[in-house]
Amino acid sequence: MFYNHQEIEKKWQKYWEDNQVFKSQEPKSGVEKNKPKFYVLDMFPYPSGAGLHVGHPLGYIASDIYARYKRHQGYNVLHPIGYDSFGLPAEQYAIQTGQHPAVTTENNITRYEEQLRKIGFSFDWSRELRTSDTSYYKWTQWIFIQLFHSWYNKDRDRAESIDTLIAQFETKGTEGLNAVQTDELSFTSEEWNSASEQDKQDILLNYRLAYRAETTVNWCPALGTVLANDEVKDGKSERGGYPVFQKKMMQWSMRITAYSERLLQGLNTLDWPQPLKDSQEYWIGKSQGALVQFSIDGLEGESVEVFTTRPDTIFGVSFMVLAPEHHLVEKLTTEEQKNAINQYIEETSKKTERDRMADVKSVSGAFTGGYVIHPFTKELIPIYISDYVLMGYGTGAVMAVPAHDDRDHRFAKHFGLPIKKVVATDVDVQEESFDSKESTCVNSEFLDGLNYKDAKQKIIQEIEKLGIGKGTTNYRQRDAIFSRQRYWGEPVPIYYKEDMPYTLPLSALPLELPEVEKYLPTEDGDPPLGNAKTFAWDEVNQKVTSVDLIDNKTVFPMELSTMPGWAGSSWYFLRYMDSTNDEVFCVKEKSDYWGQVDLYIGGSEHATGHLLYARFWNMFLKDRGFISHEEPFQKLINQGMILGMSAFVFRVDGTNQFVSKNLAKDYQTPKIHVDVSLLKGTSDELDTEAFKQWRPEFKDAEFILEEGKYITEREVEKMSKSKYNVVNPDDICEEYGADCLRLYEMFLGPLEQSKPWNTQGLSGVYGFLKKFYNLYFDGDEVNISDEEPTKEEYKVLHTLIKKVKFDIDNFSFNTSVSSFMIAVNELQKLKTNKRQILEPLAVIVSPYAPHICEELWQLLGYNESIEFVEFPALNEEYLKEDEIEYPVSFNGKMRFKLPLSADLSKEEIEKIAIENDKVLQYLDGNSIKKIIVVPKKIINIVF
Repeated sequence: MFYNHQEIEKKWQKYWEDNQVFKSQEPKSGVEKNKPKFYVLDMFPYPSGAGLHVGHPLGYIASDIYARYKRHQGYNVLHPIGYDSFGLPAEQYAIQTGQHPAVTTENNITRYEEQLRKIGFSFDWSRELRTSDTSYYKWTQWIFIQLFHSWYNKDRDRAESIDTLIAQFETKGTEGLNAVQTDELSFTSEEWNSASEQDKQDILLNYRLAYRAETTVNWCPALGTVLANDEVKDGKSERGGYPVFQKKMMQWSMRITAYSERLLQGLNTLDWPQPLKDSQEYWIGKSQGALVQFSIDGLEGESVEVFTTRPDTIFGVSFMVLAPEHHLVEKLTTEEQKNAINQYIEETSKKTERDRMADVKSVSGAFTGGYVIHPFTKELIPIYISDYVLMGYGTGAVMAVPAHDDRDHRFAKHFGLPIKKVVATDVDVQEESFDSKESTCVNSEFLDGLNYKDAKQKIIQEIEKLGIGKGTTNYRQRDAIFSRQRYWGEPVPIYYKEDMPYTLPLSALPLELPEVEKYLPTEDGDPPLGNAKTFAWDEVNQKVTSVDLIDNKTVFPMELSTMPGWAGSSWYFLRYMDSTNDEVFCVKEKSDYWGQVDLYIGGSEHATGHLLYARFWNMFLKDRGFISHEEPFQKLINQGMILGMSAFVFRVDGTNQFVSKNLAKDYQTPKIHVDVSLLKGTSDELDTEAFKQWRPEFKDAEFILEEGKYITEREVEKMSKSKYNVVNPDDICEEYGADCLRLYEMFLGPLEQSKPWNTQGLSGVYGFLKKFYNLYFDGDEVNISDEEPTKEEYKVLHTLIKKVKFDIDNFSFNTSVSSFMIAVNELQKLKTNKRQILEPLAVIVSPYAPHICEELWQLLGYNESIEFVEFPALNEEYLKEDEIEYPVSFNGKMRFKLPLSADLSKEEIEKIAIENDKVLQYLDGNSIKKIIVVPKKIINIVF
């Protein structure tokens, strides 16, 4: 029977849509309530203008197989889809063309949805969301407001309403307060109660989880916005490759550092890839040590505070290094050193923090001319600045012990500074540092002879006794900058009164993006929202009004920054549970039912971005009682990439001639990427006429051929538009079908690994689908028998059930596809047409190739979808061997195989072997000294 994949796939995609087959429902009563839930989620896509290539669906196909499998197992499955639709690309396009980002985004989403539907995903499309829809970002703004009106109570280890903090201030001031804060403040209730409204608001910003402060940021002038660390690579923006500089600006931040310990401990509860957990652990960067104050020589009452993990080496300090941004640098710097210091600060501003952390080998710095006094020896210690010290880590100051720290050692050698050994070692510390803790202190006065642990404890006691510091825990993680100077993002629901931020009332949400004439910053350097004519807050009438009416009495200016790209993705997994509710972001009853995402599939590149922010917001929402679970994603899988097979042509230098691959060695020829669509079929041969029409500069191209053909060079690279190696899934679905695409992507290799795409491999999978389809036919007629299957047929079926169940449970989807092929080949040889074999076979294959299996299920006489049919149960009885072929060895050398009944005892096997004609022939009259029988394995005869 002819397998018409186009007709079959269109038919069943329409059926699924018309019947809302994949629409999830929360159970209401009875049997439904006993149905276990399973939440399967993909990291939702950013809808780019290029649409999907065949690399994009890899993770979606895997999650879809698992979602369908769980439905077959009787689970109530939530498997939604949406779009992370705010972002820089649409804004850049708007700047270039004037087209509103909303229009571009809508067009892109239409294209994405069309492509996703063609591949046959079992998404619940009724829950589709878009982060740029006002109905969605209304709740992103609502969460921001909750964060603004919250503080972190360290005694209770949770976030609480800011009202409880205000109550504490009104009755006790800061007495007994244990809060996460920017600066340690101290005041009485009387001082609080008599403070002005402006002063109170300023104090509260010191504690709020969403707060505004001056911060050093990654500023990208070309994009006109601040970028997160993970959006910057090698000093340039990830998007567009524009230069990025360090700059101080007033920015909104999220106090994620309040959650550092919980984020760290929570990793132990998660089933995530270990490398990803390690990335988050390193990013959070917990370390234990001491804060120590070094008095500044000549500046009465001023000191430099350092954080060190090695206070035991304090007697080896020979210089101090500050971050160039440190607030004391200006005070410390002498007149003679000002030019050198200012020049160095200017150079450092061109590097991002990530660049500074990565560049561990180079040494640079400048002497301030200032000194601190060693708290124990009273020696004067010179103060330098260097870009290897970061303001955001510790205190932005380092006590340098070059004998026992590699970076300090290189700095000391470069600047000719003293190197003092304070840990016992045979290493010549003048030549290299000795960083080990496995030794004892020397040249350290009262610490001499103590090991690391005891010395650390002793010195912290002395530091605390002198009142110059304390033992403490530090985290590398810093608060997350939350504002971006761009247009296409969520407006921040804040207005300013006497320069203090106030949130809009909840009734005013959503605060919608205003229309602007241009998407660039204003002439005054304000963000693009500064171009809006209607974007001021009328406090009396509680509405957004014209900026011309701003009088700072009843009408006030609003925040002109927008939220970062990660805002909408930090909680979208919760909105899917209740995607159309306009009263709350998610009814607690629904979030209690669906709970954590049971399976989350997406890229490892989000380790220290989205995945960290989502955990933070989830923990916060739990603290405030809006949800009940601590962690958002229980199991996470990082899919690998599908790599493209790029094609290259060789252009002879200075000419318009192109030479075929195997002749190129005779010429000077740079390689040029060429679009893979210009190749003939699935070969490496270039269609030279199509190439001449591809781009204007190639219209007069001449070719030096080999055997009448132009052969391109092929190379495996990341699949991308810029490398012209993109394969469109629409073309594959058209020629081979979505089921073939789904099976082939899984067949390519393990899900977590990257693997090259090869269109030639599709024909083998397509051949399997035709063979599978035709098992159910005799000629053009459906041919299904109700006869009892043979043992061999049952064995093939149950071998497959066991293998596929194991594979899906372990996400080894590639080996399942191989098993399908083996099973279908064996059933074809057995001429199987038994209902008791072919019905379960269709169910087993259906998570991978749903369209063809729906069609076969209908041909088997069923009107309902195959989707909810129970997955076939394994019966191990059918896998038991009736007969075993024993390898028979003589003195360890295998000579032949002897078929024997599987239930024979050891003694019975020995007796049969001894009497066997072939055994006697090989013995050739020799006596048996020993016979070794391993039941169901081997027979070895020693003579």
